[in-house]
Amino acid sequence: MVTSVPRLVIAAPSSGSGKTTVATGLMAAFAARGLAVSPHKVGPDYIDPGYHALATRRVGRNLDAYMCGPELIGPLFAQGAHGCDIAVVEGVMGMYDGAAGEGELASTAQVAKLLRAPVVLVVDASSQSRSVAALVHGFVSWDPEVRVGGVILNKVASDRHEGLLREALESVGVPVLGALRRAPQVDTPSRHLGLVPVAERRAEAVDAVAAMAAQVSDGCDLGALVALARSAGALSCAAWDAAEVLASPTHDHPTRSAEKRGPVVAVAGGEAFTFSYAEHTELLTAAGAEVVTFDPLRDEQLPDGTRGLVIGGGFPEVYAEQLSANEPLRKTVAALAETGAPVAAECAGLLYLCRELDGRPMCGVLDATARMSERLSLGYRDAVAVSDSVLAVAGTRMRGHEFHRTVVEPGSGAAPAWGVRSPHRRVEGFVQQGVHASYLHTHWASEPGVARRFVERCRTS
Repeated sequence: MVTSVPRLVIAAPSSGSGKTTVATGLMAAFAARGLAVSPHKVGPDYIDPGYHALATRRVGRNLDAYMCGPELIGPLFAQGAHGCDIAVVEGVMGMYDGAAGEGELASTAQVAKLLRAPVVLVVDASSQSRSVAALVHGFVSWDPEVRVGGVILNKVASDRHEGLLREALESVGVPVLGALRRAPQVDTPSRHLGLVPVAERRAEAVDAVAAMAAQVSDGCDLGALVALARSAGALSCAAWDAAEVLASPTHDHPTRSAEKRGPVVAVAGGEAFTFSYAEHTELLTAAGAEVVTFDPLRDEQLPDGTRGLVIGGGFPEVYAEQLSANEPLRKTVAALAETGAPVAAECAGLLYLCRELDGRPMCGVLDATARMSERLSLGYRDAVAVSDSVLAVAGTRMRGHEFHRTVVEPGSGAAPAWGVRSPHRRVEGFVQQGVHASYLHTHWASEPGVARRFVERCRTS
């Protein structure tokens, strides 16, 4: 299959340059002009895709060459972009920054090359004029396989400042496709792990995205950007499909025929649990589960007929008081786990299953306590399953990502979930009865069998 959806990768010299503003604003501006826009984010970030989804009314999808492997970047992109008029891919960190010590792996530059997509470089132009030419020249010439098709100047102070910047860039030979003034109304609030998710500030987020769209529409040449997107090379790859990968002989065995009503898998959502990849739900559904979302802040019971529970990442530390106050649900979760039903918990889910979080009672499934910490744990991790669990057999290797400012004590149970190689060798997480709980965020598209194994356990538990 050949994918020829017009596409752009939005990159920057460093974090904080304005990638999210430009990418989200472009998505919303294109959508306002009647285009079907496919939103994507390089790397493991869960929060930016929420703003992308708000701008496009389509699911924001991640493209992570470390967690999923470079070979899945094209298929995952093709799946998300199917039927769309244009795709916008927001980069991560600086354009050439990727997994530490792994060269270009998982960088925006690598993903742009894998997608054969032109790059738009967003430059924070504050406090410089002629020097911008040297900066852009360096990024353009560093890797000849990366095609920088244009520059968008951000945080431009005045018309005179813009004129000086444009004059300096004439010598580089890269067109200036936009110039954006400083605009505080497009700013989104941040806290200890980055931007505040859309689910926690939907009305304000809608206004912020509208402001981003207006700023980009006023300051950028949208016609030239569409033309640049149309210059992307064709991709020869089949779109990723959850049902097909589960039926593939390379993934154990074909999926069992779905029952009339498959086992109900309850997936935590709402403001406290906003971190999830769309592919997880798609894989669970393809494996025969009936996926139902519930809100641990408000729902006092799990969905009727729940046979398995998935609790992903988010910010339970921000909502600890409300989560603790919902005692009926906490008891229901504990009772379900006590039966041996499959429970998969990542990061925020791990905290929720602990005995307490910052002194407030949680579900008590795990004999552990959790608390906020000043120390940030951040980075990609190579992991191997230490214990047989509802997700994987011991010895299964997966790559994941860790991102939190909390500590769980003890850090692992009698049967740990993972052995982690970096930044130092250690075991972490808990496997007990049907529970698999860990700090590690994983992307199941890299190992689809975990979804099938989980649903099979839901059927038999």
